[in-house]
Amino acid sequence: MARDISRMILAGAALLAGFNALPLRADLITNGSFETPVVPVGGYTDFLSGSTGITGWTVVGSGDVAIVSDTFSQECCTFPAEDGVQWVDLTGVNANSAEGVEQSVATTSGTQYTVTFWVGNIYDPGGIFGTTSSVKVLVGGIGGTSLGTFMNSSTTTETQVWEQFSTTFTASGSSTKIDFINADPGTDNSNGLDNVSVVANAAAGVPEPGTMWLAGAVLLCAGLVRRRETLRVSRK
Repeated sequence: MARDISRMILAGAALLAGFNALPLRADLITNGSFETPVVPVGGYTDFLSGSTGITGWTVVGSGDVAIVSDTFSQECCTFPAEDGVQWVDLTGVNANSAEGVEQSVATTSGTQYTVTFWVGNIYDPGGIFGTTSSVKVLVGGIGGTSLGTFMNSSTTTETQVWEQFSTTFTASGSSTKIDFINADPGTDNSNGLDNVSVVANAAAGVPEPGTMWLAGAVLLCAGLVRRRETLRVSRK
């Protein structure tokens, strides 16, 4: 009987581990690391304003953007991705102005969401890549509400360095547009964006789904053990 109880405890522990490994909140962004479409290794592909050629995204603003391979290099510098093997340059190729990418995500009105993303910078004083990289984040389209301008001011030379940022917004409808816009000056020809995610924040006092499953599994395991113990005692 003790052996049976031990087996039940082990099974319960395995169940708990499985539930604990489940993601608690789903990422709403499609292609947040800009891995599709695939661009030439060591090169890049340019996308003009209005293009939907980047999976899940629309290019917005007055210029263009480019998906860049993480093995691309030019003049002084190398350009590794933050996640995967590609990233997007918000300064594009043909222009350097208020240009960027936009995606609509399904939201619930009144729910707060966290936007997380990485900005890549090359420190190239006197060169074509400038010294800082700034990205403006908006909700509601390119003319919508600003969530702030986020600057990576790394002074590392010769290679692109990434810095993580996050901000929040509260949805006002069933769909929300999120924009990432180049905020670098016209003389700065590199502004990296990669590994974008948007997740819903848990409401105060409400357990997240993974937590509720975990608590339920604990109670189930404990109940089974108590029942076996009760049956063992009653049969004596």
